[in-house]
Amino acid sequence: MKQWTGISEFVAVAEQQSFTKAAKQLAMSVAQVSRNIAELEATLAIKLLYRSTRSVSLTEEGDLYLQHCRHLVSSLEEANRTLANLSATPRGLIKLTAPVYYGETHIAPLLHQFLLQYPDTELEVHLTNDKLDLVQGGYDLAIRLGTLEDSSLIARKLTHRTQYIVASPQYLRQHGTPSQLSDLTRLQCLTGTVGFWRLMLDGKLISYRPQGRLICNSGVALRDAALQGLGLVQLPDYYVADYLANSSLHSVLDTFRQPDEGIWALYPQNRHLSAKVRRLVDFLAEQLPAGRRNA
Repeated sequence: MKQWTGISEFVAVAEQQSFTKAAKQLAMSVAQVSRNIAELEATLAIKLLYRSTRSVSLTEEGDLYLQHCRHLVSSLEEANRTLANLSATPRGLIKLTAPVYYGETHIAPLLHQFLLQYPDTELEVHLTNDKLDLVQGGYDLAIRLGTLEDSSLIARKLTHRTQYIVASPQYLRQHGTPSQLSDLTRLQCLTGTVGFWRLMLDGKLISYRPQGRLICNSGVALRDAALQGLGLVQLPDYYVADYLANSSLHSVLDTFRQPDEGIWALYPQNRHLSAKVRRLVDFLAEQLPAGRRNA
């Protein structure tokens, strides 16, 4: 904005009656302040300041110009403060999606706290295990679990999850505690619809396909089946941590456990500078537990 060049510098010099003091106030060099004011005078074809080695004073035209420029600079500073306040205080609608169980147990309670803390915000939350198209659906944010697919979305890691293979104490007493993957062939394994478990073998991540009598797309149902002694199941910590802590379930084959997986916030590139989205993502990252929860 060429027409603004030198105006802030001119006002500062006129009020401070010093190029040196004005430069310090503006965090600029004295030479730059002088050049910008000279450019302003050249643009206006009017001399605004009388300069001497000891003092600075306004010309008649400069005094008149200062009265108007003070309002301009004040309005600009107010505009900057308004934007700063907007960044500090999020407002408006945020539309987000998250997986059903993790969303119900971990994300939703934090969203409720966020609404209480920031009363000018609104949330539209869609809990689903389907991976929705954020751009097409107009979503500002998605919470995703585990390994991410390649996409143009911006990802920020919020926390991590740990996968456990668990069984009830009574099942292990009756059928034995496995120590090798080969032991799984004689045991009942409860699986989700993906049909495999992620495990580490000889330093490599593998997909192991166990066999069992129950396949179900609900982690809660699989956990209940394990609690009732129907077999072993692999589930993330947020399904089983409390049951490990009270010994209702025991973790097995820990040496084959895969590395922790990320829990992510994803958002479209055109929304990554939104103050409200950024604040919500920061809030979730601060509030979600960062450490492993086990017994």
